[in-house]
Amino acid sequence: MCGLLGFLTADTATTEVVDQVYDALHCQRHRGPDEKGTWHDDHMIFGFNRLSIIDIEHSHQPLRWGPADNPQRYAMTFNGEIYNYLELREQLAAAHAAEFPDGKIFATDGDGEAIVAAFHFWGPEAVRKLRGMFAFAIWDTESQELFLARDPFGIKPLFLATGPGGTAFASEKKSVLELLSPLGLSDELDPRALEHYTVLQYVPEPESLHKNIRRLESGNYATVRVGQEPVVTRYFRPDFRVRPFVAGSEQARYAEIAAALEDSVAKHMRADVTVGSFLSGGIDSTAIAALAMRHNPKLITFTTGFEREGYSEVDVAAESAELIGARHIVKVVSPAEFAAAIPEIVWYLDDPVADPALVPLYFVAKEARKHVKVVLSGEGADELFGGYTIYREPLSLKPFEYLPAGARKLLGRLGDKLPDGKRGKSLLQRGSLSLEDRYYGNARSFNDAQLRAVLRDFRPEWTHQDVTAPIYAQSAGWDPVARMQHLDLFTWLRGDILVKADKMTMANSLELRVPFLDSEVLRVAEGIPYDQKITRETSKYALRQALDGIVPDHVLNRAKLGFPVPLRHWLRGTELYDWAETQIAESQTDHLIDKAAVTQMLRDHKAGVSDHSRRLWTVLVFMVWHGIFVEDRIKPEIQEPTYPVRPDSPSTQPDASK
Repeated sequence: MCGLLGFLTADTATTEVVDQVYDALHCQRHRGPDEKGTWHDDHMIFGFNRLSIIDIEHSHQPLRWGPADNPQRYAMTFNGEIYNYLELREQLAAAHAAEFPDGKIFATDGDGEAIVAAFHFWGPEAVRKLRGMFAFAIWDTESQELFLARDPFGIKPLFLATGPGGTAFASEKKSVLELLSPLGLSDELDPRALEHYTVLQYVPEPESLHKNIRRLESGNYATVRVGQEPVVTRYFRPDFRVRPFVAGSEQARYAEIAAALEDSVAKHMRADVTVGSFLSGGIDSTAIAALAMRHNPKLITFTTGFEREGYSEVDVAAESAELIGARHIVKVVSPAEFAAAIPEIVWYLDDPVADPALVPLYFVAKEARKHVKVVLSGEGADELFGGYTIYREPLSLKPFEYLPAGARKLLGRLGDKLPDGKRGKSLLQRGSLSLEDRYYGNARSFNDAQLRAVLRDFRPEWTHQDVTAPIYAQSAGWDPVARMQHLDLFTWLRGDILVKADKMTMANSLELRVPFLDSEVLRVAEGIPYDQKITRETSKYALRQALDGIVPDHVLNRAKLGFPVPLRHWLRGTELYDWAETQIAESQTDHLIDKAAVTQMLRDHKAGVSDHSRRLWTVLVFMVWHGIFVEDRIKPEIQEPTYPVRPDSPSTQPDASK
């Protein structure tokens, strides 16, 4: 778990950009405060910030490896963890030991060498064999080709920019921003990405709010040659179509799910440092913590909440921790702490994410880092096993499918005429639409009328379908719940859930691991039938059955809250109203946002005319982001890491070269 950075020059020597690379590397120091290292040759320069987790005394990066006839052929930087690295090392050693002097393929005990050796022997197909979370870059000094790859789910980020000066990439967008000038690129904003953000509450991949910086999408790899554009290939395509279950019984299916998850947790516990676990009041994190206890009886669990009633799962999580035998630590976040941390949090985010749950996540990560260096968490279970309440919508809208298209449109027009808040309005409107038209993920903030009122340059032709249509095209013919899961896997999960998980933990130099997002867990989840995911009474039905006896009874069938935030109340009261009013007044976004309309929304929200909390938060987070990254008006105080760190290794000093 670290921060990587690279610059592939087009026609200049790397020595001409080395100072900018060092500055860019400093921007992501929080991702790896244990060591800092660089390496370069004539065209490629790598920078690396290391958070040491496995093979702490060795496995320094940038890493060099090669075959017997050219042992320094490859240079690599790697962010993440490969959980099957021991098995890969054994497989590679067994197949190729004879090709190396004394049969020794590896010089370290880490997972990085397993990646580069696998790439050497298997080529790009090696990414399909990696079980873990990763973003990595391999420079082949012989072929003069750069290979970049990102894990299937998008757990680890990788930003990318290509211009006349070459190609730059990094774990943090702010690092790439430092390198736009030597690339010959501007820092112009992308208005379409802003409109997508305003609707979705996150910037969808591969976009970023800067037009010239994009992300390598999850489940993709890219090859880059000197002076050329990256050539991108998708290697990961999930398939949620129901398949016959060969074992023959539902009990056998539940046993297979439990076994896959237990194996995943076991592999995710591999580390040379202490591993803890986040714990909310829901089934997902409780399952992970309960299984982790089997491998570490001294497991520490962490949760967070607020003092306001109904916005905390602290008591439920504490009861779960006691029942599974874990030591439990609680962080309660005050409204003052919440407001004070927003600029710092937005700086860490790189692009705005309007999910208020990332604030308590930031604070619980800060608390956890006092005790452990790695935590497990339950992200991904909802997407894989059918956990969101909205997935039950196809059941409620089933009667509309039997109506002629004309009748459905008529009902939709009737719904449009009903006053806002009238019972049945949303049902009629959504029932009149196809799945592709009505569902674009868990986050739905502004509609077109609201966007037109708020955005100065509203473009109705820029819609959510820019993002969702290509994804829906891949799932034609699947059942509606499978299609919704598939869409969320490529939108909400990687755009919101995993971004906040990565950014808020790495802000505190804490590694977060997500055992549900594992290739073997996905394999057993893909073929689960519709009625084993969603029923009229519950969600994640098959998963709940599989976890019976693992998860305590008081949690097994409990509805999920996660880390809820009382934002609606705070924006009406003294906690956040004045703060919000000040942000709107001071923001220099008049050319992008109708600030008078936003101010009126805030006043209407306070008066109880409408609940605008979600829309207000979306705009407010963008205004803070703009104040930091565009106006340079807001200057968060980013502290240097305060916990003990290791000095730079002599082998990875900044002037290390060929």
